[in-house]
Amino acid sequence: MAPMNERNQTTLATEQTLFARLDALGIEHDTFRHQALHTVEESQAARGEMGESEGGHCKNLFLKDKKVVFWLFVTLEEKRVNMNVLQKTLGAARLSFGKPEFMKEYLGVEPGSVTPFAAINQSSLKVQFVLDEEMLTHNRLHYHPLHNAATTRIKSQDLLYFLKDCGHDVRVISI
Repeated sequence: MAPMNERNQTTLATEQTLFARLDALGIEHDTFRHQALHTVEESQAARGEMGESEGGHCKNLFLKDKKVVFWLFVTLEEKRVNMNVLQKTLGAARLSFGKPEFMKEYLGVEPGSVTPFAAINQSSLKVQFVLDEEMLTHNRLHYHPLHNAATTRIKSQDLLYFLKDCGHDVRVISI
């Protein structure tokens, strides 16, 4: 399958197109339905009902620096992120959270639904994807499938394969 940046994509991906892409790549995935979850705390509280606790649960920070470079930093949900350390590690200039309108424009998702699966959208090529190395020590990882009323679990190495297939040169860092 050709990388995403060689395709002509004019519409935003849906959960169904995401799952079709994962299937086409031979990536195993399972999805758990739940009420819309907007925060890490809500996700943790609902986890017992979902029965999908195996693996690393992640949070995603959509960031912008003063040079208008956009970043998606993905790490374990319980990890505290020191923005000054992250900024220095990335070589970024004064990081701040990206506005919802930029999130929608570049990732194709709403606040509360940020996910590395947004790499499937062509517009995401304007965002630098950065993964925390510690997260990749888990065999399986959990992310929203482009909306926050479900959680999809995949193998950590399959996430890297998916992101590369979507045209992203993913950066893995340790902070």
